[in-house]
Amino acid sequence: MNLEQFSQLFNPLPGNHFLQITTAEDEITKVLSLMLEGVDGELDLALYNEDNLDFSKPFRAPARSNDMVIFKDTFHAHQNQKMILKIAYTSLANTADIIIMEKKGVMDIEAMKEMLEEFEFRAPNEIDIVEGYDLVMAKKMHMWGAGL
Repeated sequence: MNLEQFSQLFNPLPGNHFLQITTAEDEITKVLSLMLEGVDGELDLALYNEDNLDFSKPFRAPARSNDMVIFKDTFHAHQNQKMILKIAYTSLANTADIIIMEKKGVMDIEAMKEMLEEFEFRAPNEIDIVEGYDLVMAKKMHMWGAGL
């Protein structure tokens, strides 16, 4: 998997904090971790697997603690998608980003964009840069909707 284009989605600033919600550490995790190490940032993981969380329970994240939340292979398997979108929204700083990645064909991209808009994420876009994955990215905007 060539992740050079994926890494260009990010411009981490010193001290940035990202949260990846995934089923296992992988190449995406390594790319994110290396980027953040270069700016004294931090990557937290919420793992959904047999040893940790199950898809009926939410992950935990303090309010406004993240500059980006990345769901990979977890969003559409979760039993309460609305709840985890609310948690992600609350955990994001203003003008922060959310990324939802699922294997090709798992997610209805237009429905996902509409859901993100419904939960006050703005400018949702489909980005086709990771082979074998659909990726939708949106932004939590300060002073928009519930952005305060």
